Amino acid sequence: MMRRTTFKRGLMAAAVLIAMGSANMAGAASMRWAGANDILTIDPHAQNHQTTHAFLQQIYESLVRYDAKYQIEPALATKWTQISPTQVRFELRKGVKFHDGAPFTADDVVFSLTRAGTAPSNMMSAVQSVKEVKKVDDYTVDLILKGPNPILLREITEARIMNKAWAEKHNSLKSQDYAGKEESYASRNANGTGPFSLVSWQPDQKLTLKKNPNWWDKPKGNIDEVVFTPIKSAATRTAALVSGQVDFVVDPPPQDLARMKADANLKLIEGAENRTIYLGLDQFRDELPGAGTPGKNPLKDKRVRQALYQAIDSAGLHSRTMRNLSVPAGVMVAPMVHGWSKQLDERAAKYDVEAAKKLLADAGYPQGFSLRLDCPNDRYVNDEAICQAVTAMWTRIGVKTQLQTAPMAQFVTRVLNNDVSAYLFGWGVATFDALYTLDSLMSTKDGKTAAGVYNGGRFSDAKLDGMIQQIKVEMDTAKRDALLHDALKLTKDEYYYLPLHHQIRPWAMRKNVETQHRADDRPMPNWTTIK
Repeated sequence: MMRRTTFKRGLMAAAVLIAMGSANMAGAASMRWAGANDILTIDPHAQNHQTTHAFLQQIYESLVRYDAKYQIEPALATKWTQISPTQVRFELRKGVKFHDGAPFTADDVVFSLTRAGTAPSNMMSAVQSVKEVKKVDDYTVDLILKGPNPILLREITEARIMNKAWAEKHNSLKSQDYAGKEESYASRNANGTGPFSLVSWQPDQKLTLKKNPNWWDKPKGNIDEVVFTPIKSAATRTAALVSGQVDFVVDPPPQDLARMKADANLKLIEGAENRTIYLGLDQFRDELPGAGTPGKNPLKDKRVRQALYQAIDSAGLHSRTMRNLSVPAGVMVAPMVHGWSKQLDERAAKYDVEAAKKLLADAGYPQGFSLRLDCPNDRYVNDEAICQAVTAMWTRIGVKTQLQTAPMAQFVTRVLNNDVSAYLFGWGVATFDALYTLDSLMSTKDGKTAAGVYNGGRFSDAKLDGMIQQIKVEMDTAKRDALLHDALKLTKDEYYYLPLHHQIRPWAMRKNVETQHRADDRPMPNWTTIK
């Protein structure tokens, strides 16, 4: 539990936060939302980042979307028909307007899906199976696929539609190159069709959305304004909620949950997330920078990777660091993701410090080596604390670990540019299908497609690549499930990644807030009511 002095300091800090929105009005409300992690960009195709998606899906829409139970339902498309195994026709919703009043047509779909699939887009995974987008008429498009795709509709939920004329006018025909630190008009401004439009965004300060009165659909709540304030400090974030300066906190600090549960003015809703927290390792460079092993990269040796894994006390992380807000993991996908099994999720090798030391000695590193661990400090539940614990565990077996932490906006650029030796990351599965994880994290990175776009360790396994390509086009459910199992098992057996846990994410809010917890950790203002 937070010490009283720390809590008081947080309360004082909250008092001097920037204004977070207006008071509730009769029949409408301002949702004052806080979280540790800011969005990265406004460009809908520039970053595959959950906090960013949580806001962009309120501004921009896709052809299809998820309902409350994560089943596919119509959005900007009203109907779809499988013309052939590699051709799907979408009939578009008529009468939809972009926020600037421009009509939504097939030209916008062709432009947007092509843009999402073209470098430097970071959202190629959403259209990875699309070979071509063809306009049939103003309200009909065909997706021509590279091959049959059993989860096409789930993939394109993340392919958000922009206005082509707006992008042309503002020189934003291509996605922002986020990894290259590019700024563009589309990275700071928006023109979508969604339930909310962008008012302003000051990075690391405040993001404001307002209700779109001309939205084609009807909101399920009464929110007419969203004001999001990133608050990195855990104490300050808690204090802002307790004092009533914010209505909703997406990532309440675990150490404050008992205090929040005891507060009659607050409530918590808790649920499992489709996110797995893991450690990635550089398995590409022939010499690991700073390791003190000239001409060698110890992380290329499976025995070293297993040693690092066996040195991690996952039960201790679960009980002490995470305060039971986790499910210890043995596989790289969470239980609600298609392809997960209880058998796969059993730990690959038990926690054993002496066994880990022996593996290092067998690999030729009896004295260990040096290693830098990169970690975000504002993204996942207790991310920095997890890394501090892992640093101590690895140092105990002779791997002298130096921890380097940074805000997600800086950290993710290093991962994308492969400027990491070991790093902590979390992966949520937008499609709720394990292919999303396998292709983005385990495929050989080619820098041109969605394959391996987040394979920060740049390992390459031809057998695994072959399995992933089969999974993409296999329409027989039993055969596809067997391939998913085998691919996940291969990744596990080779210790290509070191899974730590599946994240549990509680949301904290004032007692007058009514909303639905989401396994993808994306609050839905248009489903929210503040009484």
